[in-house]
Amino acid sequence: MPKRIRTGTLAGLTALTAAALALGTVLAAPAGAAAPRPPGFLSAADLPPHPGSSWTAGRITAGASPDVEVDRCLSMALGDGRGSWYRDFRTDLDTSARQVSVRLSSVSAAKGRFSRVERDIRSCPVRIERADPEVEATLKDYGKLNVEEGAHVYGLHTETSWGATDIRLLAVGRDGTAVTVVDWGQMGDFGDAPLKAFKKTAVTAVHKLH
Repeated sequence: MPKRIRTGTLAGLTALTAAALALGTVLAAPAGAAAPRPPGFLSAADLPPHPGSSWTAGRITAGASPDVEVDRCLSMALGDGRGSWYRDFRTDLDTSARQVSVRLSSVSAAKGRFSRVERDIRSCPVRIERADPEVEATLKDYGKLNVEEGAHVYGLHTETSWGATDIRLLAVGRDGTAVTVVDWGQMGDFGDAPLKAFKKTAVTAVHKLH
């Protein structure tokens, strides 16, 4: 890819691999132990409608995607790889999305993971700009969603010194011991983001964690 890196945006990350965001490699279970049950995931029909292309959903996969290792917003909180699954979504154009879910050992652990993801999203713009002085990053807090044990939606816009712009919507939610992150992105700015539809997608994602 030329100079345009789309630092911190989903569009740039999907250019690195076709995989989706993940939490890391699932650790092997002890002999005789039951494999952890994956949470429910979004389907392609649950994503915000795209005016120029339908969505295609990838497989629900246990383990880590290489994308998470280069994601300046989520890699620190979502890189340990235990009890995690991911799924990526794509369109025929530049819009893409991914969902990552992790099942923790306790409600307390899930609360901690949820909080850590939120902290890392809020501090993400600073890390993006420190890593590349030619990128300006702006975060918007779109507030909480009333679903299960809670969800929160954020928007992240990045613009390079040569004019490339990308918009990303991120939602983190929790239901019991499961935490999920939904990550949507494309070229554009805040006005191009389907915020209302994305909030509906985030609520659906949390409901499907059962």
